[in-house]
Amino acid sequence: MAVSSPNSMPTPPPEEPSTPSHRNDASPPFDIVSTYNHLLTTDPLLTHPIAAIESLISLLAASPAATISETLSLLSTATSTLKSSVTNPIAISAGTDLFQRYIISTLQQRSSQDARGKSRKHRAGGAEDFRAIRGHLLTNSRLFVQRAKEARGKIAAVARKFVRDGSTVLTCGRSRVVAAVLGAAADENVRFNVIYAEDSIPLSPHSTDVVGELRRKDVPVAVIPFAAMASALAKADFALVGAESVVENGGVINSVGTYQMGLLAKSKGRPFYVVAESHKFVRVFPLDGHDLPIKQRGLDFSTGSGDGGEHEEGRRKSVGEMDVDFTPPELITAIVTENGVQTPSAVSEELIKIWY
Repeated sequence: MAVSSPNSMPTPPPEEPSTPSHRNDASPPFDIVSTYNHLLTTDPLLTHPIAAIESLISLLAASPAATISETLSLLSTATSTLKSSVTNPIAISAGTDLFQRYIISTLQQRSSQDARGKSRKHRAGGAEDFRAIRGHLLTNSRLFVQRAKEARGKIAAVARKFVRDGSTVLTCGRSRVVAAVLGAAADENVRFNVIYAEDSIPLSPHSTDVVGELRRKDVPVAVIPFAAMASALAKADFALVGAESVVENGGVINSVGTYQMGLLAKSKGRPFYVVAESHKFVRVFPLDGHDLPIKQRGLDFSTGSGDGGEHEEGRRKSVGEMDVDFTPPELITAIVTENGVQTPSAVSEELIKIWY
């Protein structure tokens, strides 16, 4: 999917729009949060931004909104509800902001086409005209999502060229894109090793068992704790990580440990590659890891008073609540998206193409 420009989405041939079905008054209201969580649970390969976009598409399909203004207001309200339901809304923001921008762009395109091909009187046709716009939006939105889902395979085809015979890759986290890249290399019979820095957080239904997937493909994997990362890096040729979000300055937000890996890779002179779909680009500009617009308590200062159980619980709580960290762009060698290999500074240009 060429996410770099929402205006580049193909326009399907005109088709007779179907009359939207109106919900029965007794039916329950559409629950955007339940829909989002259900999508993530039923499809473990789905990213958070795309699950958010699919939820909004389902909302549009179920909504009785009869005007463009009502539709945009509905999307804005649902987006706010969805963001407030999670502790880290940055990944959701990447998807919902991009989708709303795409919707506005599509409406502007449609309005321009109408201005050229119809009289002012016909453009004011009301419900009939809006049904055509609605059908157009839903059709193109589903194409939008389909191409976003195909991004992971395109990234794997590009980034797998970094993995060569005899190389050793250092990674961490549960990125589905990293698993796809390394899996693609294994499928092409490239002989390589992987060093996996393991965290203490249990696997969730929305995460990927990278180690298990690679070992099933007969890829040798050494699992180490984060504390051993510095010494293990001497054996690695490069580091490869995914990203929850890529921010405006080219830095990445990802699971805790990514920043540490970036610092160590820089000190050892090892390339540090990030693989991420372009729908994860988000309009956030943090100055450092403590400037992220999310609530997380990474440091829980306490004394030695109280029993040992309380102290141990406080230690576990500190680790568990620091979900993500920020890796600044100066530590990143390159970011690989479905649009190719980019430097971190190119992220700003991509966002400019999308938003302006």
